Amino acid sequence: TEDVYEPATGRVISKLLCSGEKEVDLAVQSAKAAFQIWGQMSGMERSRVLLEAARIIREQRDEIATLETINNGKSIFEARVDIDVSWQCLEYYAGLAGSLAGEHIQLPGGSFGYTRREPLGVCVGIGAWNYPFQTALWKAAPALACGNAMVYKPSPFTPLSVVRLAEIFTEAGVPKGLFNVVQGGAATGQLLCHHPDVAKISFTGSVPTGIKIMEMASKGIKPVTLELGGKSPLIIFSDCDFENAVKGALMANFLTQGEVCCNGTRVFVERKILDAFTKEVVKRTQKIRIGDPLLEDTRMGALINRPHLERVQGFIKQAKEQGAKVLCGGDLFVPDDPKLKNGYYMQPCVLGNCTDDMTCVKEEIFGPVMSILPFDTEEEAVERANTTKYGLAGGVFTRDIQKAHRVVAALKAGMCFINNYNVSPVELPFGGYKASGFGRENGRAAIECYSQLKTVCVEMGDVESVF
Repeated sequence: TEDVYEPATGRVISKLLCSGEKEVDLAVQSAKAAFQIWGQMSGMERSRVLLEAARIIREQRDEIATLETINNGKSIFEARVDIDVSWQCLEYYAGLAGSLAGEHIQLPGGSFGYTRREPLGVCVGIGAWNYPFQTALWKAAPALACGNAMVYKPSPFTPLSVVRLAEIFTEAGVPKGLFNVVQGGAATGQLLCHHPDVAKISFTGSVPTGIKIMEMASKGIKPVTLELGGKSPLIIFSDCDFENAVKGALMANFLTQGEVCCNGTRVFVERKILDAFTKEVVKRTQKIRIGDPLLEDTRMGALINRPHLERVQGFIKQAKEQGAKVLCGGDLFVPDDPKLKNGYYMQPCVLGNCTDDMTCVKEEIFGPVMSILPFDTEEEAVERANTTKYGLAGGVFTRDIQKAHRVVAALKAGMCFINNYNVSPVELPFGGYKASGFGRENGRAAIECYSQLKTVCVEMGDVESVF
């Protein structure tokens, strides 16, 4: 067993019983049995069930968001947005379920061929702790729409809300066992990846863990979707809408306490506006309301746990040692409410005097830390933006629309933003280049990740034999 903590207070709110080999096998076999039923249903039949699940989530939005906030530490304001994105994801894939089809190809002599889009079987989802409920739906919705079953393992730090999701799927009418939840850490994940009856693995998390999952999946030649880390560039040109760019930089760095894989944490600012932009960003950052995430006016809650908080603090200490200047924040924060004194809070931090070779600029911090870097030309900004092993996201703020499209075309990143940031509509594919992973969540692209194509060739005449 492992303790589960409430980040806002530091108190233990649950005991996590980790799933071992027996439990993992039971979950996979249960999902395998449910797949035999679900995979034979029509897309429209599956659609109706998914729409019912979306309706239940929509009705229970506030309750689920509260559970998410208690377990994750993000503000209730943000958690509600996450739940909205979740039911919208279900509705989107419910809409696609009835339209999944192959194609007919006419061949010579009246012969023809056709393709069938078929489910894979039992898919494994392994989720992250920063968006527990939303990540589960980003994986489960397309998987189930395509006719698959899923065994899902949430992060051991945030095991609660996904259990509620499993209950909702059952209430909505999915076959028993179609969406199974197992709990645990790396050992449980390894059992899932090695299980012979698992057809596909989708993972969201760190690069080192993603590499291990690829290695394990390769033993069974199982397809994987990897949504990994990032150190994304945000390029602010002097011809930008200044107010919008400042808001974009805050959104790109401080959402969910900075614990977002696609955050634009390398903020490249054209030197002409560097001082004014930096001054305004620091001013706005200092006004961010930190504290009890369940209060309506809180905009930054608690980081996920104490070891992670200490890790983020370590990056800031190292940045100072390497010559960066702390322009604001970076210290631990203790709310006035005594019940929150053991929570995992820190003041959002803006670093100036940064250079590309600093650790804070090269490595993913995964906390509320923004690094500001000056640039002089478009070519320089693009070259420096691409000098990273990651390629998850990138953003540009400019009024010159030709320049905007030119820059995002040159960025080696899978998700790019023009004059906005951290907007992820379910209709648009999401995923990275390079070490940030491959495969896509959301959009029609996810259908390709959770289905396989069968080709059928039909001969209408005699076989032309060479024998």
